Amino acid sequence: MLKSYLGPFVFTFFVSLFILLLQFLWKYIDDLVGKGLEWYIIAKLMFYASSTFVPLALPLAILLSSLMTFGNMGEHYELVAMKAAGISLRKAMKPLILLSLIISVAAFLFSNYVLPVANLKFGSLLYDVRQQKLAFNINEGIYYHGLEGFVIRVGKKAKDNKTIYNVKIYNHSKNQGNITVTTAESGTMQMSPDQKNLIFTLYDGYTYNEVTNVSRYRISRPFEATKFHKQILNFDLSQFNLNRTNEELFKSHYSMLNIQQLNHSIDSLSEKHIVAKNRYLDNFLKKYSYMSDSNTVLPNNRSDQLIDTLRIPIIDNFNIQNKVEIIEIAQRDARNAKKNIIDFNIGQKSRKQIITKHEVVWHQKFQLSIACFIFFFIGAPLGAIIRKGGLGLPVVVSVLFFVIYHVISITGEKAVKTGEMNVEFGLWLSTLVVLPLGLFLTYKATSDAQLMDTESWNKFFNKFKSKKKLS
Repeated sequence: MLKSYLGPFVFTFFVSLFILLLQFLWKYIDDLVGKGLEWYIIAKLMFYASSTFVPLALPLAILLSSLMTFGNMGEHYELVAMKAAGISLRKAMKPLILLSLIISVAAFLFSNYVLPVANLKFGSLLYDVRQQKLAFNINEGIYYHGLEGFVIRVGKKAKDNKTIYNVKIYNHSKNQGNITVTTAESGTMQMSPDQKNLIFTLYDGYTYNEVTNVSRYRISRPFEATKFHKQILNFDLSQFNLNRTNEELFKSHYSMLNIQQLNHSIDSLSEKHIVAKNRYLDNFLKKYSYMSDSNTVLPNNRSDQLIDTLRIPIIDNFNIQNKVEIIEIAQRDARNAKKNIIDFNIGQKSRKQIITKHEVVWHQKFQLSIACFIFFFIGAPLGAIIRKGGLGLPVVVSVLFFVIYHVISITGEKAVKTGEMNVEFGLWLSTLVVLPLGLFLTYKATSDAQLMDTESWNKFFNKFKSKKKLS
């Protein structure tokens, strides 16, 4: 049983991982192409990306491989032979149940200890790659803006890709606009031996410069031109190198923490949430203390006096000018109080969302291992029932079940993050949906139920039709 299972499991796992990796390349292809990245940088990025896809690939591989294994055995009547020999399906599944349990524990350890590191490496490297400039490439007749502080235009390039003609170089390094322009009829363009600098050797040209270090230059517009037969310009290309960001800046993100760190972060954020709320209430009541007077409860014997007093508006004791000032002040205070409350609620909502995201990641650590175990109890009995092996029907059925699980999982996660569902229900909703299905299929498979037998279904519908006619 183990030999029959391990081969399809390893194969389907790496196939699923490869498909998810292709999706990643398709999504970020614009950020990778044309930047002159070294092959090992791309290899590291793909390795880290594939590590982050394990939570998706592993449950799918377990579902598909278990369905293929038992489907092959059912198709070749091996399950019938085992039952004839006195080996029940439940007993035949025992070694694979133990293996699934080991895989589930390994999935939890991977999710808790390896996945945070993979997310950290992948996130920081992807950020640096996306910030990386496109590789240095000057085309004919196009203004090139890739070099910081300079704009270069080459009218024509020779076949050797080094000799250039009709060159214009605009120097913006002083952040004063186009005050320095260099033109040349021809020249050469080549890299330095260490590939760190670009050297322009220009021939027969002019350098035009607006003089800005004299008084009232904006009115007189002093101008100077320098003619040259040969001029060498050196441009630093270090800005095109991949600069790595310090990974410590990404470590506090919730997707890069293990369970212990998540518990500490959730406790700290919850405490800050409560402290901020209490501090705001204290400050608000101090600033708008007169607003709390309306909540004061008076004795019963003074309630009638209070009603009689309120019948006479207090504002009538003031003249018209004072009335206008009082109303304007009251309106301003009311608007400020309203804005203060709205801003505080927005801040509290943002802090609550951050706490929720930490809780989501905390639950997902356990969700992966539980999903691996449940999908085995869906795939194995389903394979024994449909009795079809290979990569045909099992792939279709597996993808169908996995898509349903994944869609429910993503929907629940988004509902949790928007506050429409609580964390426990939203994240475990997909598990609650597939768990009864796994138990039902396991029960039917171990009791030799003919779920895929057309004759039994025809008998059922015929009985239903006959009952309907009698009624």
